[in-house]
Amino acid sequence: MRRVDVLVVGAGLAGLRTAGLLARRGLDVTVIDRRRTLSAGIRTTGIFVRRTLDDFDLPDHLLGPGIRDVLLYPPSRRSPIRLTSDRDEYRVADMAAVYRHARREAESAGARVLLGVRYEGASTGLAGVKVLLGVRHDGTSADQVTARFVIGADGARSRVARDLGLDLNRRFIVGAELVHPIAPGTTVPAFHCVLDPRIAPGYLGWAVDDGRHAHVGVAGYPGAMRSGIRHLLDTFAADAPGYAPPAGPVERRGGPIPVGGVLRRLACPAGLLVGDAAGAVSPLTAGGLDPCLRMSDLAAAVTAEYLRTGDRSVLARYDGNALRARFRGRLLLRRAFAGVRSPAAAEAAIAVLRSGAGRALAARVLFGDGSFPDVPLERVATGT
Repeated sequence: MRRVDVLVVGAGLAGLRTAGLLARRGLDVTVIDRRRTLSAGIRTTGIFVRRTLDDFDLPDHLLGPGIRDVLLYPPSRRSPIRLTSDRDEYRVADMAAVYRHARREAESAGARVLLGVRYEGASTGLAGVKVLLGVRHDGTSADQVTARFVIGADGARSRVARDLGLDLNRRFIVGAELVHPIAPGTTVPAFHCVLDPRIAPGYLGWAVDDGRHAHVGVAGYPGAMRSGIRHLLDTFAADAPGYAPPAGPVERRGGPIPVGGVLRRLACPAGLLVGDAAGAVSPLTAGGLDPCLRMSDLAAAVTAEYLRTGDRSVLARYDGNALRARFRGRLLLRRAFAGVRSPAAAEAAIAVLRSGAGRALAARVLFGDGSFPDVPLERVATGT
């Protein structure tokens, strides 16, 4: 039975970043993930917003060209609203390569990353948190790990959250997309968004590319997708605006997206949650890459200070209620968005956005500096 300071469950961006930051602080960190390769099971389009690109050192060669134009289409697809920024607002990443880069960063900091290892459950005791691991993909037993602290970075339906008695995500939309190579020079960088509840009830259909790969997808409330998300995606892709034809193999991605906001109870003496497991996704736009990076920094600072001092009050600084309060406006807009359930209502919503005030609101949501709230990390140590 191996003993570690921190066991991170999930080798996505949140888990790998948190692990690397903790390893740099001198902690013994192991990351496990049931996937055999980090290029499998990708569930994000990989759209990074400007504020993330400004604040985090992401490898430029893994990012597509800057995108300044967003086109918002009504169900009729006629006369889209074009919003143009004077700065690059979005870049689409090669997420498989981003995950590989994040793994190298974590391992160079001293963390161990074990793939093909399933998390089976956890129980707490005087010696720490005992974690039962499943069988490795090579058929050998992965046995057990005892950790001082467990970090759940295991996605929207987190088993770690359940086992540690932390809050669970309850509100979801489901997304699916097609990703494939495109011929170079066939598209002009733009983000095409279609508001049509027939194909994306409660959310959007989209088409965007990173200069090398096209992404076309739909997302919405699963209960309203009566014909199934796969059929809706194929129907949308047949004539999606801005969608380039395949120049190579087509990959399908998909999965649940929590849209209920940051969960309230995120930490306990046995562990804490990061990324989708913590509900760290914008309730309105369903963007999760910026929140996962910012929350990982806070989670690492809180975890390191708690393990250094043993002071449980440190965990209170990883406060879901305080973070959630910053999203009240977006939670209200999410409810309004969810109420657009007919093509006529969607056409009316786009008509409102054509006004001066509507365009200003749309530009604020799409191009604004508002993001996941920053928490000065020095407050973690001082308690201020």
